Formats: sequence, structure tokens, C-alpha cells
Amino acid sequence: MTTLSRRAFTLGAAVAIVASGAASAADKPTQIAIDWATYNPVAIVLKKQGLLEKEFAKDGIKIVWVQTLGSNKALEFLNAGSLDFGSTAGSAALVARINGNPIKSIYTYSRPEWTALVTGKDTAIKTVADLKGKRVAVTRGTDPHIFLVRALLDAGLTEKDIVPVLLQHPDGKTALVRGDVDAWAGLDPMMAQAEIEDGARLFYRKPEANTFGILNVREQFLKDNPEIVRRVLATYEVARKYSIAHYDELKADFIGVTKLPDVVVDKQLKERTDLSFSKIGAQQREAILEAGFALQKAGVIAASADVKKNVDDLLVEVPLPE
Repeated sequence: MTTLSRRAFTLGAAVAIVASGAASAADKPTQIAIDWATYNPVAIVLKKQGLLEKEFAKDGIKIVWVQTLGSNKALEFLNAGSLDFGSTAGSAALVARINGNPIKSIYTYSRPEWTALVTGKDTAIKTVADLKGKRVAVTRGTDPHIFLVRALLDAGLTEKDIVPVLLQHPDGKTALVRGDVDAWAGLDPMMAQAEIEDGARLFYRKPEANTFGILNVREQFLKDNPEIVRRVLATYEVARKYSIAHYDELKADFIGVTKLPDVVVDKQLKERTDLSFSKIGAQQREAILEAGFALQKAGVIAASADVKKNVDDLLVEVPLPE
């Protein structure tokens, strides 16, 4: 039995115990705090349709929605206990776990190409090597940051060779368009908007280095409420499958919160977002593990850290309905 299978069995056993009445109604939380983000279109549909509210109405459990602007914010909120569930990139979740954030990654909401290195339409930057000595906007603790670190490593550079300008994703896009920075580790939908409306150029792309969009849960919440976690994920599955089957509604809901034009949204959702994944499994593990080893080589993760063990500790395969 694999590590993930053992973890799935353990969670399944815990669910069975709770479902059989071992835990009383008094043990249930009074609310569930969960995030939504423009980099997680499934969460937008989930929120718009009130699916979690309907699922937990009979339990008297309130759903509290919190917008997160990047993996770093979702992870901060999880660590502080102000979120129970938060959506991030898989690589960002791993770094957080290694740094002591007690989270578990339990679900895949997308396989995106949501980040690339971006420059203005009139700059001479054409390769990663051209970033040496340049100002680069980046949001630390996110997949774009990790993507940048790995790109620099592949080009024989480190973050010490550039001038990082630390900004949240929307502000990074604004700084690039204004010419305040030379490049930006971009994130959709802001990246697609800059590309279409401002002529920004994606000068370095590597889809396979974009780690999966992952839903995380606080470890203690999972331990205390395994059946509730299973129900949240089952409801997430309803929204994910609906999003695939009803693109026009997915797009309309996305435009409703982002106010972006059709062409920008189509570029993100049609060209750079794959919603066909759900379960945590071998593909997610390998992508996160590869990112972890690259970050360790780049010095972002301490040489003493056991990356493989941390990946194993991070990922939990929760049985989902077929």
C-alpha cells in the first residue's frame, strides 16, 4: 500500500467512525471559513451557487467566504486559523508546510498554466538571462515566485542577480504596465489582461513548471472533522463538474467578480486552465516533489529539509464520489 493509499485509508476509517455516530453534533463547528480567488474559478462557481450553504444548512453550520489574492495570503490565513480551507499552488503549500504551517493538501481544483515571466511590449528582455540586474515584480510565497526562482536557476542565476520588487499580484501587473519594473512573475487573470490590453509579452513560459491548484485544510480541522471535510470536497466536485459542463455560466460568474472582458477571461479559462483533475495522486505528488527539489537546489528550501517526507506529510488522498 502506498503512502497516499495508507493516508486515504486512515481518513476513510475516520469518516466511518464519525458517520457511525462516534462524534456528537455538539462537536461540529458552527462555521466553515473557506476562500475564493480569481485563480480558482471552481471556487467562484461554488460560492455563486451557494452549494456549501445548501449542503450544511441542515447542520446549522455557517459558510464564511474570504477572498485571497495569492497563495501567500491563503497560507497566512490558514496558519492564523482564520481559514479552514484555502486554495493555493501545490509548490507554495509545500514551502509553507516545511516552514511549519500545519496544513494538508486534499484536493486538486485545476491544472493551470497560470504563471509566466512577463515584460512590457517595448523592452529588450527576451530571455531569463536578460533579467540580470533588472527589477522584477513578484509575490513571495506563491507559484509565480517559485516559477521565477526555478527559471533563474535554469539560466544559471539566483534572486541575488535581480532586484525583486515585492508586490501582490494585481500591483505587480500595474507596476509592469506603468514601467516601474522591467518584468513581472505574472498570474492570471491579471497576466492575461496585461497581455491583451497592454501588449505585455510572456517571454518565458514553461507549463509543466506550474504546479497544480490545490485545496488545503488546516490539519487540526481535518483531524477533528473528517466527515465535514469529505462533504466539502464532495460539494467542490459538484462545482468542478458543473464548471466543465457549463462553460458559459462559469465564464459569466468569473466576469461577475473580475469585471474583465470576454477575451481576457477566455484566454485564462479556455487556453490556460484544465479543470479535469480532482483527486490528489501521483501526478500532483511528482509535480510538487520536483518543485521542492528545485527550490532546495536554489536555496529557498533549507538543505537540511527532507523534501520527500514533507511532500508525503502534506498530501492526503480523500476518497471522492464517482
